[in-house]
Amino acid sequence: MTEPVLETLTPVTHNLGAFEVRRVLPSPARTMVGPFIFVDQFGPAILPIGTAMDVRPHPHINLATVTWLFGGKYAGAIDHRDSLGTFATIRPGQVNLMTAGRGIVHSERGPEAERAAGPRLYGMQTWLALPDGREEIDPAFEQQTDLPVIDDGRVRAQVIMGTLWGQTAPTTQHSHTIYAEIMLQAGGAIPIDASADERAVMLVGGDAAIGGAALEPYALAVLAPGAALSLTSQDGGRVMLLGGEAFTSRRYAWWNFVSSSRERITHAKHDWDAGRFPKVPGDEDEFIPLPKVANTRANL
Repeated sequence: MTEPVLETLTPVTHNLGAFEVRRVLPSPARTMVGPFIFVDQFGPAILPIGTAMDVRPHPHINLATVTWLFGGKYAGAIDHRDSLGTFATIRPGQVNLMTAGRGIVHSERGPEAERAAGPRLYGMQTWLALPDGREEIDPAFEQQTDLPVIDDGRVRAQVIMGTLWGQTAPTTQHSHTIYAEIMLQAGGAIPIDASADERAVMLVGGDAAIGGAALEPYALAVLAPGAALSLTSQDGGRVMLLGGEAFTSRRYAWWNFVSSSRERITHAKHDWDAGRFPKVPGDEDEFIPLPKVANTRANL
């Protein structure tokens, strides 16, 4: 019998003082699962009163970012601004998809209204590599709030992207993508679709097992391709499911840039350093300088 888990990727944890960020992709063992090339999980945390998460304006190329916040005790919000002139407040249960394409700049900050109470943070930040022929598309932003929910009383699954359990999210797909949040009550179980080229699950709260194999908290369990599996929980848990089309051409990552071309990343580095990217309306005064050493683990 095929083992349900092909490999388990352990995250690198960055302690930012008030909260932790766990980065599981890219890793030395694997750079992508489907189109997902970057996976961060942050929180749960309650930040000190008067503080907030403040990510200054920074650039992206040749990728799409997906921001997802969890509900419950640690439900929070993030204000998004970008160089297209977009302003949107990200809240639990809605997905923000920002397509960088040929280039975009954005910032992410805690809403002013939440700072006085002690902001709460708990969620996921992921990047999707754009497929061949679409890396340089026009930048775009969308926020989807009407996402399909599958609920049998013991399992509640929300489809963030793609088609799962017979339901399709309205979120734009640049390549075949699956992404979902699954909440299991004690004794709950749900089948995991086997049609995607590559799939992985991450336990972000409580307990869960896939095909009988217990999941490690915050690790990314890459599933055996084509295997029909069931996700279960003994006492209740929260799990993220992600994956999709396997890329046949290599992607490089350096800092906030992803591309199939090393030269394109070098060009983007020079553009950012020289101030040639557009500004973010409403957040023009600050920016993150180009680092001397990038903080991804798939550096050029």
